[in-house]
Amino acid sequence: MPIPLFHSVASWLLKKRFYQIELFLKYPEEVQVELLNQLVMVAKDTELGQKHGFESLNKYEAFADRVPLSRYEDIEPMIERARRGEQNIFWPSQIKWFAKSSGTTNAKSKFIPVSNEALEDCHFKAGKDMLSIYFNNNENSRLFDGKSLRLGGSKELYELNNTFFGDLSAIIIDNLPFWAEMGSTPSNKVSLMSEWETKLEAIVKETIKEDVTSFAGVPSWMLVLLNKVLETTGKENLFEVWNNLEVYFHGGVSFNPYREQYEKLLPRGSFQYYEIYNASEGFFAIQDRNNSDELLLMLDYGIFYEFIPMETFNTPNQKVIPLWEVEPGKNYAMVITTNAGLWRYMIGDTVRFTSTNPYRVKVTGRTKHHINVFGEELIIENAEQALKKACAGTEAEVIDYTVAPVFMKGKDKGAHEWLIEFRKQPTSFDDFKIILDKELQALNSDYEAKRYMDMTLNMPKLNVARKDLFYDWLKAHDKLGGQHKIPRLSNARDYLEELLDMNT
Repeated sequence: MPIPLFHSVASWLLKKRFYQIELFLKYPEEVQVELLNQLVMVAKDTELGQKHGFESLNKYEAFADRVPLSRYEDIEPMIERARRGEQNIFWPSQIKWFAKSSGTTNAKSKFIPVSNEALEDCHFKAGKDMLSIYFNNNENSRLFDGKSLRLGGSKELYELNNTFFGDLSAIIIDNLPFWAEMGSTPSNKVSLMSEWETKLEAIVKETIKEDVTSFAGVPSWMLVLLNKVLETTGKENLFEVWNNLEVYFHGGVSFNPYREQYEKLLPRGSFQYYEIYNASEGFFAIQDRNNSDELLLMLDYGIFYEFIPMETFNTPNQKVIPLWEVEPGKNYAMVITTNAGLWRYMIGDTVRFTSTNPYRVKVTGRTKHHINVFGEELIIENAEQALKKACAGTEAEVIDYTVAPVFMKGKDKGAHEWLIEFRKQPTSFDDFKIILDKELQALNSDYEAKRYMDMTLNMPKLNVARKDLFYDWLKAHDKLGGQHKIPRLSNARDYLEELLDMNT
């Protein structure tokens, strides 16, 4: 099929989906309640369904009363049984795929179940929706005239007892529908290469020959690849390599620290940036408007949502609420029930609702990735915004960073210690620290109170990381490429101390 005809047909099909999206925009509570009832009824004869009496569950309140919240550690024994080939434990259809995820807070690998329903009705559906929304907002798009450069953390899949595990991106690539594979680059063979540095060379070699119209991947690793493209081709910017580029679909980490660097590589005002919010456990939200920093929560992907207000999280008064009870402006820990058999699972992410009509969110961090040693409740969103302001005020550019507490000793006050690798160093390190500190106080009243007259916290301490420190740390931990991320904030000093030891 010629590409222009493929473009026309695909555009028409994708736009049709937009009318289905309008259904959950108009009736969000009804869509979510119906979805929960479907999940419960489908799983009523599973081992877990019988244990919690799914047969007689017909209201959200009963579901919340009978089914306990869970973390990975709670469900690991069931998952291990499923990996050994047992079926009908927590989901009735065959579970043969497991997305291996080491996370950033625990060295122990997690194996997240991925059902056929999750692949078809969540991950693949989301991919089509991402394009549907983009086309709806950009009617003159010629996205399908070229190819999408995808950058996943794809490693080969491994077999165990007729089940398979590997990165989610490897599972998705292995199951891609023909239309998606036809419009993507690099080839599956290159995408599934294990060794990052060899893979990087191969991706560049393949993709510079293609007419690339879009990118998709994690900003930190995509930036490494795109700089490699310019280094290899000797071009000044990416439009000299791929003139028809029009959009970058990104997710996984905050885009704020990287935006200015991307704008230098892509110096065209019409170029679009679209954020997505997905994980091994599911695909959750998509930016639904041009030039927005809010993400539309997708309510018909086989995922039922609940939320824990962060002011009650992990306290005796912890409260769990359904979607229709959330309030704009509040920070929540997210709880999901999915069509892969995760029941009231605490994914570990935190979000803030910017709107409830429709439901739009911003990802604010991780429940384990914050600093609250001194009652300051510093979250990643605060850190990213303050960092952006400090960079703008001192003409700096950041590659990566991590932050940990300096604990009180005797009469010594506490502090936050930053380790930052700069692509371009600040014009003044003192000014950088001052702006960073002032912006954190402006964003976070708890931090401001602890900083008042250095009562509890002293000025932040700043360490400059040597070139490639964070890259070398990830390499040492076999975490190069894809979804792997630097731990941003921590209540402990383990990551920081290890990185400081390497910072020579």
